[in-house]
Amino acid sequence: MIDLAGRRTLLIVGGGIAAYKSLELVRLLRRAGAGVTCVLTTAGKQFVTELSLQALSEHRVFTDLFSLTDESEMGHIQLSRAADLVVVAPATANILGKMAAGIADDLATTLLLATDKRVLAAPAMNVRMWLHPATVANVELLTRRGVLLVGPDEGVMACNEFGPGRLSEPPAILAAIAAALSTGTPLAGRRALVTAGPTHEPIDPVRYIANRSSGQQGYAIAAALAELGAVVTLVSGPVALADPPGMAVHRVETAAAMLAACEASLPVDIAVCAAAVADWRVANAWAGKVKKTADGGAPALELVANPDILARLSVAGPGRPALVVGFAAETDDVLANAQAKLARKGCDWIVANDVSPATGIMGGAENAVHLVTVGAVEDWPRLAKTEVARRLAQRIAAFFT
Repeated sequence: MIDLAGRRTLLIVGGGIAAYKSLELVRLLRRAGAGVTCVLTTAGKQFVTELSLQALSEHRVFTDLFSLTDESEMGHIQLSRAADLVVVAPATANILGKMAAGIADDLATTLLLATDKRVLAAPAMNVRMWLHPATVANVELLTRRGVLLVGPDEGVMACNEFGPGRLSEPPAILAAIAAALSTGTPLAGRRALVTAGPTHEPIDPVRYIANRSSGQQGYAIAAALAELGAVVTLVSGPVALADPPGMAVHRVETAAAMLAACEASLPVDIAVCAAAVADWRVANAWAGKVKKTADGGAPALELVANPDILARLSVAGPGRPALVVGFAAETDDVLANAQAKLARKGCDWIVANDVSPATGIMGGAENAVHLVTVGAVEDWPRLAKTEVARRLAQRIAAFFT
């Protein structure tokens, strides 16, 4: 059970039909012991009432930037500073746009501009609005500034369209709030295993089968988990990256060696398989360098399957990590392939991305991922790989919270 006793939240309720879920969120926060002060926007008043929020929160609800009583005491400053966390749920496209632009034309946006606390936003809007380039750019800018996001989820909208844009369910928002309010090391005492980079499968002593993975995403995830207090073991294929500080790093070449290093690191609570492991290896690699023949013919390579590290770590049993996260780097049918991989491998989550050459993701500094779980898909905007890592680490922390 989540315990937020003594923690103070400022909840900004935006407009949109999803505002009705804010009532359940207030109830859950109070049950967890948190204090809740609500700010209801003008648009939000069209969907929920001040009286409902006040009854559930047991506090006065604020609505007016130009209240003479409140503003004589600089109320918008006091409200913005008194909470431990500012939560915007639902966060409409309008609110997100104003946050990104620094507009402060009502109480809610003025609070957001004046606060010195962390902000967690739960977006909710029509799928076309969520996917619009302006919203995508606003969300990317806000996450770079440190704004935390939970959702949106994918599903049927009130307008009967289907896609990403649904407000996350209140229990998921509560878990994200708990992770954001944790004391900086919510994964303290947890052991994590992260794989990163490619593998090199030898053809002969000087040639090998490989891929274009740089290892940047896996290394960033290992660092982000360590920042949240986890004891991290990083198993890395051949990359040109320095060892992250504060963790054990095992450098390997082949898939077989990576599997052996992973198994030697067990037991762990968390396994994140971000490595791009070669699916096949040469059955009988040459002991010496293969030479060209007189007729210029190419040698025949007999390939055999490599061990499936993600599937091995996902096998049910007493030694299985509590959370196993796989990656799916795809060029076609990204979500369909990721969902099939989730079912086939037996892991808990899949982080899927499109690594087609035009995206520049494989080997680049940015990533655009989908977090695929059983029955749900979260579409994250294109972000720096370090920010993707932070968001994933926060989601992992929320899982354990």
